[in-house]
Amino acid sequence: MKSTEIRNMTKDEIEQKLLVLKEQLFNMRAEIATGRVERPGRFRLLKRDIAKCCTILKEKESEK
Repeated sequence: MKSTEIRNMTKDEIEQKLLVLKEQLFNMRAEIATGRVERPGRFRLLKRDIAKCCTILKEKESEK
């Protein structure tokens, strides 16, 4: 996910996306523990997307 896509979202949309990404990360960790990971590179991308959402969310909060 690109930063520009996240910046175009509203605060509520970003929070919802963040919840979905955290859930996916949790499920990915469970797959890693059991050893049945299809795309191990996705783990890194999920963490990056979560960080982007958190950063942009804080930026939007500080603007007000």
